[in-house]
Amino acid sequence: QVQLVESGGGLVQTGDSLRLSCALSGFSLDYYTIGWFRQAPGQEREGISYFSKAASRPYYAPSVKGRTAISADNAGKVVYLQMTDLKPEDTAIYYCARRKAPFTTAWDDPAGYNYWGQGTQVTVSS
Repeated sequence: QVQLVESGGGLVQTGDSLRLSCALSGFSLDYYTIGWFRQAPGQEREGISYFSKAASRPYYAPSVKGRTAISADNAGKVVYLQMTDLKPEDTAIYYCARRKAPFTTAWDDPAGYNYWGQGTQVTVSS
């Protein structure tokens, strides 16, 4: 049974850091890409970054580039999203998702992912 479970969100202040976790079960990270997305109220879901063991380097959306790092544990059971210098505009529900294989869309298109976690709320106060 494929499952993704996010954790690590919370209420922080501007300039703080957070590490979000996405616990994986029911499949191997060796064969799938994991994406991180976020959705603020009234806005579309935005792709932030993705992790793939086959990728030469990670990719980050311009809105978070330079403040974000994606990684995975050695066992391939958790994908992390480390965010620093948080801003109020980072306030959103953060989701991790498993990308379809083979790929059907660009990496940041939510339609290209078929398994999603429940999300974790990140709120950045000014």
